[in-house]
Amino acid sequence: MTSQGAHAGPDVVEDVFEGLATGIEVEDAGTAGEPVIERPWNPAQIRVTTSTFSLRNILDQIDEEALELAPDFQRGQVWKANQKSLLVESLLLNIPLPAFYFAEDRDGAFHVVDGLQRLSTLYEFVRGRGFPLKGLEYLHDVEGLRFPDLAVQWQRRINNTQLVINVIDPTTPPDVMYDIFKRINTGGTPLNAQEIRHCMSKPRSREILRRMTHSNTFALATNGLTDHIRMNDREMALRFAAFWLLGLDAYMELPVMENFLMHATQLLDDPERCPDARVEAMEKAFTGAMENAREVFGEHAFRKWPMGSEGLSPINRALFETWSITLAAYQLDDLSPRKHEIVNAARRRMARDIEYLNSVTSSTSDRRRVSYRFEAAAEDARAGL
Repeated sequence: MTSQGAHAGPDVVEDVFEGLATGIEVEDAGTAGEPVIERPWNPAQIRVTTSTFSLRNILDQIDEEALELAPDFQRGQVWKANQKSLLVESLLLNIPLPAFYFAEDRDGAFHVVDGLQRLSTLYEFVRGRGFPLKGLEYLHDVEGLRFPDLAVQWQRRINNTQLVINVIDPTTPPDVMYDIFKRINTGGTPLNAQEIRHCMSKPRSREILRRMTHSNTFALATNGLTDHIRMNDREMALRFAAFWLLGLDAYMELPVMENFLMHATQLLDDPERCPDARVEAMEKAFTGAMENAREVFGEHAFRKWPMGSEGLSPINRALFETWSITLAAYQLDDLSPRKHEIVNAARRRMARDIEYLNSVTSSTSDRRRVSYRFEAAAEDARAGL
């Protein structure tokens, strides 16, 4: 969850998840950050069917890759051992589980929308590595046992458990589907926007973002942000991809960050609209931007660093998006001789330009503020020319 208690300098609030600082500044996207869809929803656009399947059938679909559990999802596996065991005990006690939501794509594949942690836990226990049951409240006779160790009748009860599945039809518009996802997203800690996009996306875009954030240049530029617990590393890479592929003008036409990033995700997932050569060029530009950012700003890259302040602030996503795109247009041997002038220009702006500070702090999705911070970064990058 987000906390307002972790401060890292003036006008900087660091996001906190489960009591730990995340290294990312809290972002106030403002009302412009909310997706815009037809309201009220047109009922004809919302198609959700309900069916009942046995757990065995669902696990078979996972094995057959007809149902995807959003691989490479960092936060999806953080339940404690006793939480997992209590879920299994619920099945053994014939306690019905809450309904699951799946999204069907146009290729006929299914993605888990709601219930990812529960389904991942059950798959792990029955078909995966397994884990010993511990901390049970009622069935103490099976304490310490794994699935293969259970009596046949217990195994049969688990496999025959009936699950209620709501399936969102692929004809549902993506923006409506995204909003449905946000509404029915349950659990102790709701998924954030990038985690939702990850679950809705296809392997192609996930692999592209994984490569970008697992590069040495990204790790150096962000002081090791790779595999961020809330997937903020993937969101930052996606922001670069969105503005690099679609351009600032495209955002000005539809100034809603969540929609913009969802459209970019769909573009990356479509090899016809975004062929491999285009992706390769984008990743090369991203690598260059990360090298340039580290060379110019050092450990303060993508962080607020006004004149008079030497503390290391958390990474600011608005700064990342604008400076990464700006620096991608330059060669390292051009920037290196001018890096002190560029740094001084950027730090003076952070100390004196209130409009600029606002553009990277509050209502960051507002089109005027997005435009202003891009213009400012472009101007500061020319310092010393």
